[in-house]
Amino acid sequence: MKERETPLRALILAGGSGTRFWPLSRRRRPKQLLALDAEESLLQVTVERLAPLIPPADVWVVTTRELAPAVREQLPGVPPEQILAEPEGRNTAPAIGWSIRSMGAAGRDATVAVFPADHRMADPEAFRRILAAAHEAVAVDDRVMTLGVAPRWAESGYGYLELGETVDDATGLRRVVRFTEKPDPETARRFLESGRYLWNAGIFVFRGGRLLDLLTEHEPGVAAGLDAIAAAEDPAELESLYAGLKSISIDHAVMERCADLVTLTLDAGWSDLGSWEALAEVLAAGDPGNVERGDALALEGDGNLLVAENGTIAALGVSDLVIVQTGDAVLVVPRSRSQEVKKLVEELRRRGRDDLL
Repeated sequence: MKERETPLRALILAGGSGTRFWPLSRRRRPKQLLALDAEESLLQVTVERLAPLIPPADVWVVTTRELAPAVREQLPGVPPEQILAEPEGRNTAPAIGWSIRSMGAAGRDATVAVFPADHRMADPEAFRRILAAAHEAVAVDDRVMTLGVAPRWAESGYGYLELGETVDDATGLRRVVRFTEKPDPETARRFLESGRYLWNAGIFVFRGGRLLDLLTEHEPGVAAGLDAIAAAEDPAELESLYAGLKSISIDHAVMERCADLVTLTLDAGWSDLGSWEALAEVLAAGDPGNVERGDALALEGDGNLLVAENGTIAALGVSDLVIVQTGDAVLVVPRSRSQEVKKLVEELRRRGRDDLL
């Protein structure tokens, strides 16, 4: 493919409710603001990982009004006006469309790469090589792309991309036949064994104007609402218009309906760090297999994840547990059930324990 000079911008989605890593994560301190597997937060690492290819000056972040001050504090290199605070959460399609409109005319012509703020890449250099190849494909052929991950097990908690024919042998670019949302365990096993599916990593690359055109085609109500927001001058009107936007994900609004969607395999040690169990898998375990963060000690047991934010955790004779201690709460859950922590958050909310949320 011939090279073409097209700016590359990053759009980072940095909302979140702070449930998966409770009690360490809270409504005002969700997962992306935490330093879970490094000295810096997941959000900061996301921006740094992009920097050799996309400098902070070309990074945009969309977050909530509640989180915007903390995001600006963590990302001093990103221009403050490029950290956008949604008036109200309306899912990813309105957030992405609004962010591209906020970039102005230049955003329509640029290649925009959309990233979650809280994912992990074990091999940042490989990640940037794949992203550069995606940028090239978008810049040359105005493609809409999603990056997928070769499944390592039959995961029923992820969406899947069914692969079609190869478009470019040199890069491994493939057509996407269809999206499948979170299949049941038996279907996930069949997907894994077929070798024709990738996990949906939630990373998208497209020309800004092409995405807005697709929104107009497939979700005209959302597109019209974004037009009205762009024309609004009164902040109160902006809030009212934004609240009226349809709440829909970019997957459902555009990607599942895009006839020429393509993908590259993201072979860079990806993890969405979606639970305490997922974190335990990527952190280095000591002997005899316990992962300890903070002032923590486990004896005569293995497979434990111990995270002490305040005070000390001491565990004796137990295995395969997640134990997390903060200043006002302690979590104890089997590692195999760490995806269910949100049940506790929902029950605390039902009981009116906003002080713990």
